[in-house]
Amino acid sequence: MHDRSAPAPSDLDLARRLSVAPMIDWTDRHCRRLHRMLAPGALLYTEMVTTGAILFGDRERHLGFGPAEHPVALQLGGSEPEALAEAARLGAERGYDEINLNCGCPSERVQKGAFGACLMREPELVADCVRAMREAVPVPVTVKHRIGVDDDEEWPTLSRFVSEVAEAGCSVFIVHARKAWLKGLSPKENREIPPLRYELVERLKAERPDLTIVLNGGLRSEAAVADALARFDGVMIGREAYENPWSLTRFGPLAGQEAPPGLTREAVVRAMADYAEARMATGTPFRAIGRHMLGLFNGLPGARRYRRILSEGMVQGLPARELLDAALAAVTRDDDTTRKAA
Repeated sequence: MHDRSAPAPSDLDLARRLSVAPMIDWTDRHCRRLHRMLAPGALLYTEMVTTGAILFGDRERHLGFGPAEHPVALQLGGSEPEALAEAARLGAERGYDEINLNCGCPSERVQKGAFGACLMREPELVADCVRAMREAVPVPVTVKHRIGVDDDEEWPTLSRFVSEVAEAGCSVFIVHARKAWLKGLSPKENREIPPLRYELVERLKAERPDLTIVLNGGLRSEAAVADALARFDGVMIGREAYENPWSLTRFGPLAGQEAPPGLTREAVVRAMADYAEARMATGTPFRAIGRHMLGLFNGLPGARRYRRILSEGMVQGLPARELLDAALAAVTRDDDTTRKAA
């Protein structure tokens, strides 16, 4: 149980202007620690955690997080109202600031569990799940979803789904502006092949101004983020935040959030070295932390060498601080060479 109370609604609304998407195998607690340094005001999300994992698995592993990660939301995967309510209650007791229901993941494993994107075809069930969770927790319950599935007509599916779930008391909808194809496309292809339909999400916002609508999908540049923030209540960044984490330092101010004062990539690496040593003392392998830092210098001279040194060193099991110092020196050396050449 954390001693920090959940943010006031106005604080959470500001945090929601920029959020980092829940990404399986990516947005674990170590990734979130890195992202928090880069975006002090953003709302961060866990990976999707199934109700079964929480109710019958290692709760510390699935629910554990540090106070520095606030504001942070727990994303749940499931379709049984009672199980979702209990998992949400346990998450809220841990101190999560929001509970989010996944209605957008198209993986076969999720489909076999009858949740994720296939729930878009069962808005009444999702409404029941939302009601049960809202009754169980004092924090906001939100839903992340697609604009449709398979051959279903997009606007009727989207409109009906949101209307039904809103009736259950959900007021925040995070919309990945692509269809989900449950058959024939892999999860990776589902993030790239179905076309983005921002105009449908914009229509949703126009027809439901009472709801908070956050746009997700394909937002990778400052221009795209600024444009989306002018039309929606917030943006959720996915792959760009992971592959090019420094981009968060530029997106935050666009969302009205404070930029980290005087932050440098070197300072982030040094801080992550301190964090890694503390976590390693409790049994966490450095690779679990260092893998999230590979994209920190993307686009800069020496970035490829930095990634190679870090990747090879993690495989070899080199000491964390020694390895990070060596990786950092490679980038610094190239920066110095670039300045002298200029």
